[in-house]
Amino acid sequence: MKVANRISNLPPYVFARLGDRIRQLTAQGRDIIRLDIGSPDLPPPDFVIEALCRSARDPSRHGYGGFYGTPELRRAMVAYYERRFGVELDPNKEVAALIGSKEGIANMALAFVDPGEPVLVPDPGYPTYTLGTLLAGGVPYRVPLRAENGYLPDLEAIPAEVARAARILWLNYPNNPTGAVAPLEFFDRVVHFARQYDLLICHDNPYCDLTFDGYVAPSLLQVPGAREVALEFNSLSKTYNMAGWRVGMAVGNALAVEALARTKTNIDSGIFLPIQDAATLVLSADQSWLTERNEIYRQRRDLILAALQAVGLEANRPVAGLYVWARIPDGYTSDQFASRLLEEIGISVTPGSTFGAHGEGYIRLSLGMATERIRQAMDRLRRFEF
Repeated sequence: MKVANRISNLPPYVFARLGDRIRQLTAQGRDIIRLDIGSPDLPPPDFVIEALCRSARDPSRHGYGGFYGTPELRRAMVAYYERRFGVELDPNKEVAALIGSKEGIANMALAFVDPGEPVLVPDPGYPTYTLGTLLAGGVPYRVPLRAENGYLPDLEAIPAEVARAARILWLNYPNNPTGAVAPLEFFDRVVHFARQYDLLICHDNPYCDLTFDGYVAPSLLQVPGAREVALEFNSLSKTYNMAGWRVGMAVGNALAVEALARTKTNIDSGIFLPIQDAATLVLSADQSWLTERNEIYRQRRDLILAALQAVGLEANRPVAGLYVWARIPDGYTSDQFASRLLEEIGISVTPGSTFGAHGEGYIRLSLGMATERIRQAMDRLRRFEF
């Protein structure tokens, strides 16, 4: 018996492997504080949970959820984009509901990439951009994100022959893992680049409502003409503390939406209807509670930054996202340093190399842990000798 080559050549998802090691340590009685995975620890508001329960009690809401999302959910997504970004979308042609944005990102390669074709992926970057490309038989072309360039890709450094052959350029701002943000002026250059080389821009934007210090994150679709060349992915996971509910969206270019939706009709049967009902409500409800939630994340960010500074580790002050991106001490690889933190003081962080070769030399720390546990982790870090 032999598995497919596409699987045999595919590395295991890093957080699944890390989770196995954490379970081993926990079974030994170790207290592990997980600052590695970007999963919000806070629940969604009570009114969202109550809406889910009400809908789940309705016998008519337990059939298939529909391939494209309910019309009500798609209209709520459109209304969110108009309210939040001033972007008008057609709910019937420019919106696809996703079972979380991760599956949409992976399926996007199946919809748009043929074997052997290059896909431009950021390095460091969310691993699914690369893994989805590999599953489709595409060839990841890694575009470096460097600190000296504000972790924005140097589009002019991409060879013209690679850009002409590429099908997709992946972007992600506010950025995972670096916490970097991008101005609309950069997105304007990206739209010009896409037109020049006839490729699709896929912008992953799940952290746009998780912001601090007065920063307001834009949508790439705010750039005039972006809908002609771009698809934006968004999610309720981070914005509304609904990571396990699995609700996301892909919006923008109608051809890309149709191709992704057609791919999905052959793979899944849609989102559970009560979850769609609750998602429709939260997208349409008063958003003011997000301010208080973001203040909790800001406090956690500042706890981490203060501890890193105290022990001499350099980190930028992110104004958005769920992560702090920190340089490691000299003399270590990122995997070695992360392993020491885990094995010796019970703090689990993500090695920067997880996100690509240009992530080497860094670790990523998540804000998705209870504030008191982050305080405990930072107390351990202050006492750690490295």
